[in-house]
Amino acid sequence: MSEAIPTPDENNAWRLETDNQSAAWERSPYPDAKNKYFMVSADGHVQEPKDLWHKRVPEEFHHRLPGVQVNKEGAQFQKTEGFRPLRIRNIKMEGEDALRNASGRSPEARISDLALDGVDAEILFPNLGLTMWATSDVEFSQMMCRAWNDWAWEEFGPYNDRLAPMAAIAAGDKEGAIKEVERVAKLGFKGLSLPCKPHWGPPNHEDPNYNLPEFDPLWACIQDVGLPMTFHVSTGRDPRTSRGNGGAVINYAVHSLAPTMEPIANICASGVIDRFPKLQFGSIEAGIGWVAWALTAMDEAYKKHHMWVRPQLKYLPSEYFRMNGFASFQEDPPGLGGARDAGLVDNFMWANDFPHHEGTWPHSAQAIERTMGMLTEDERGKVLGLNAARIFGFDIPEQYT
Repeated sequence: MSEAIPTPDENNAWRLETDNQSAAWERSPYPDAKNKYFMVSADGHVQEPKDLWHKRVPEEFHHRLPGVQVNKEGAQFQKTEGFRPLRIRNIKMEGEDALRNASGRSPEARISDLALDGVDAEILFPNLGLTMWATSDVEFSQMMCRAWNDWAWEEFGPYNDRLAPMAAIAAGDKEGAIKEVERVAKLGFKGLSLPCKPHWGPPNHEDPNYNLPEFDPLWACIQDVGLPMTFHVSTGRDPRTSRGNGGAVINYAVHSLAPTMEPIANICASGVIDRFPKLQFGSIEAGIGWVAWALTAMDEAYKKHHMWVRPQLKYLPSEYFRMNGFASFQEDPPGLGGARDAGLVDNFMWANDFPHHEGTWPHSAQAIERTMGMLTEDERGKVLGLNAARIFGFDIPEQYT
């Protein structure tokens, strides 16, 4: 456990803003409260060792692995097959920002750090490993995914009841993906992480995508093993598209979060759930404010563009998401405010995105107070943990029932 949480500096002081309204709630988001909510963070990130893939991938592929290059002027650049070169700037992190960077380095440390935030269980995704899908070579991607899965299970398997890593799958390598899904299911993983696009890169109509029946054998396999599949932000194309003024904001909102809508639309609009009605799917870290709009837009297109729509579906596209889909968020008042009217309370899952800076750790209680006052007690309970427990198979301790 971190010895102490430093007082936030001026850039983080806003994280403490709250109206303390949870004092009137039946349960509390504060970690030391006796009547605390059962809380599952639906999105956290591991801290992989930097040599993970060099130790587990054959040496002949080492030159292709993500890493750092130095030019003749001594400047360092991130090297990844699918990303444009990104200059590494040595920004000194201080105070709470430095604490986030250094947290969660082992399973035991994660459990202690998460306890500071009231989190009882966590769904884990890659960190450095998000670049495993950043290559047009889907078999090479699958190789890196298998290595990551081996490490993740060795590291977190004994803690799977509280720290559940999602097995990384390179869906573009369909035969290899089926084998890997079967393997990780036998190991005991609680879920899968697929890239937002099966083939890395910008839109290309010639690339196979999840709406096409050629992925049916993979969906059949995933349905058979009974694991939910997730699509995490920044796993379909290079999110560092914009450069210069405002680039950090533009890239995050437009090129990282927004493309996560694509796999959801692919599945909802193409008849996948008609053929595989037990398949569970969802977006991770892309927020929820867009969901109601996207479902409405898909339904509108299905009705008004009926002359072009194939195949004919048993239900409207929106209903497939309500029946089988989910989405995670950190702070999203617009999405929460409309969740009840849109019939999406059972589909949304809170996350603190530990230890990333766009998350809410270690001040999630204040964030929950700021953003969840419009929900009923039952709705807050579902969004904060019960939905994730149902979808990913976490046991709920007796004190929360």
